Amino acid sequence: MSAPIFDPAGLEPRTATDEQRAEAPLARTPDGTWVVLGHQEAKAVASDHGSFSSAVSRFLQVPNGLDGAEHTAFREVTDPFFGPERMEALEPVVRGIAAELVSELLDDVGAAGTEIDAVAALGAVFAVRAQTAWLGWPAALEPELLQWMIDNHEASRSRELARTAEVAEQFDAMIRSVVAPRRALGADAPEDVTTELMRVRVPLPDPEIPGSRERVLEDEEIVSILRNWTGGDLGSIALCVGVLLTALTRAPELAERLRSGSFAEASAIVDELLRIDDPFVSNRRVATCPVTLAGQEIGEGEQVLIHWTSANRDERVFAEPDGMDPHGNAPQNLVYGIGKHICPGRPLATLELVVAVQELLSVADVRPAETPGEREIAPVGGWAHAPVVLVPRR
Repeated sequence: MSAPIFDPAGLEPRTATDEQRAEAPLARTPDGTWVVLGHQEAKAVASDHGSFSSAVSRFLQVPNGLDGAEHTAFREVTDPFFGPERMEALEPVVRGIAAELVSELLDDVGAAGTEIDAVAALGAVFAVRAQTAWLGWPAALEPELLQWMIDNHEASRSRELARTAEVAEQFDAMIRSVVAPRRALGADAPEDVTTELMRVRVPLPDPEIPGSRERVLEDEEIVSILRNWTGGDLGSIALCVGVLLTALTRAPELAERLRSGSFAEASAIVDELLRIDDPFVSNRRVATCPVTLAGQEIGEGEQVLIHWTSANRDERVFAEPDGMDPHGNAPQNLVYGIGKHICPGRPLATLELVVAVQELLSVADVRPAETPGEREIAPVGGWAHAPVVLVPRR
């Protein structure tokens, strides 16, 4: 039996895939790309690193676009940037940024509260300020980064390769403007995460030499890593904040748990809300050999799209996809992926999201707005605009 045709263009990812997944866990787009909708199938593809390659982009993508030993080598030197001790040291910095932004939003707000767009007014601005502080980038880049987020969003929705390539180059130019002065300063460059990354030496196994040798990162690799860390994170954090605050307007009991609970409890709630409404929609792979999946034959060289939003709502795993069970559903939650290519920035994203929500809830209640929200459409998920009302807690 041939796979059903699935055309997600112009559709909101959750609704579209909930309906499609009931027909089959694997579908094909009109252009022939395989779309993995089921949870079991998503895990199978993401965990089979021999049959499915992540080297799918025409642009250099370090480390997520690499395979095998090369991917492992880069992850060994970049994953420590997200280690527990680093995140613990970063937490007070991020909390200060969140508290200051929330104070700005609530300045002179009356008892009735004020309506904001959780995505643009809180999520995007917080993401830019938190990321630039973490990386040691100048605060003066904030307006440029916020505009880039808008341009990148529009390019993604357009699905036009020329537009996405243009905004990618704009972001790379911003990164180079940060890297170049540090390169010129050499040993006198500021001591921050960006400078530290520039000094990283990546191990390269050599079959003719016992052990391994090392080399410094090339500038294009540094740009690619910083693009991966920042370009993807900015929009994602903004979308996640929209999802979280919208959900909290409908579930004040969750807001109270987030306000008064531990960091671990808050992290579990955040992860579960993102499972229910996952804005990290998909990742691409390419088959390296013929593979049978869900009864379908995928040929060598064929494109495969892992649809995380759909997999995280698969009724075969989550009997009630919209039901809240933070701890029970945690083992099967695929918001950050699975396998060797699991998102390396998960600790940072979790820190930023928990801190942003906790700092907001410590001084304000979040209530529904009269202005209707606007959902994103494929290939983006979550909310394009998420109006909520912030009411100061007296």
